[in-house]
Amino acid sequence: MTRSPDISGKVALVTGSSRGIGRAIAQRLAAAGATVVVTARSLSRPAAAQRGGANVTLPGTLEETVGLIEQAGGKALALAADLEDEAQCKALVDRAAQAGAGRLDILVNNAGFVDFQPIAGMPLETFDRTLTHYLRAPFILSQAAIPHMRRAGAGWIVNISSQDALPPIRPYPDFEKHRGYAIYAAAKAALNRMTQGLAAELEAENIAVNAVGPSTAIRTPGADAMIPQEFPTEDVEYLAETVLAMSHLPAAERTGLIGFSMHFPWRHGIDVYSLDGRDLLPRREPPAWSHPAISASGE
Repeated sequence: MTRSPDISGKVALVTGSSRGIGRAIAQRLAAAGATVVVTARSLSRPAAAQRGGANVTLPGTLEETVGLIEQAGGKALALAADLEDEAQCKALVDRAAQAGAGRLDILVNNAGFVDFQPIAGMPLETFDRTLTHYLRAPFILSQAAIPHMRRAGAGWIVNISSQDALPPIRPYPDFEKHRGYAIYAAAKAALNRMTQGLAAELEAENIAVNAVGPSTAIRTPGADAMIPQEFPTEDVEYLAETVLAMSHLPAAERTGLIGFSMHFPWRHGIDVYSLDGRDLLPRREPPAWSHPAISASGE
């Protein structure tokens, strides 16, 4: 059994952490000892979102996330921010560092916007918002985090990716023809390449930059409507553990990887724990229905 990483004394910022994957990541990092700054638009009440031209309100608030972390014995702070607002996005990292005793060690770019539509009929606003969440905001936040990490002599940036970034399988399955996720997938592919390029730029300064995505899909309040009910999904704990694995080793040992939640722990012998860090979960082999182009090592 591998020892669970101890990141006590570190300050982490996790975007989009009012629910779903972001909340799970925040819980796991806090269980490993970090003070976690959670951020989203919804501080004390759920925020409305646009999907297909209609307002949709999804459950989850930052206050709920903080409550779950504190109940488990962890430390968390909540900062409301709208990453589509450039000024709020640019100010967020410094706000988080100030709240976290003047430092920021870990940045997890998780926040997302999902509105799948075929390219032929997609409004330009949807295209722009997709790239804002998955490329522009991670760029702005990473740029703002780098000076804090340089001062500390180390840092970890983790971008949340997707197997959808991989090339479509041929012959094209029906979901590839009708799901309407090509722009989302393109943004995630660009995020992967930015991850690898930034890793090369920062390796010598001991700032690790990696990406983590689900090996299949994770059913969350935000993604549920986009995942066919018959599609087999995976438990979020495996992705949260993979993010933790990308958030503690020196850059010389682990940077520039595109890891996947079921493949990476299996390949590297990493034990997966519950979100509160107390229970060891079963060792699970990557499912056969994962994308065949996934690299188990993340390289």
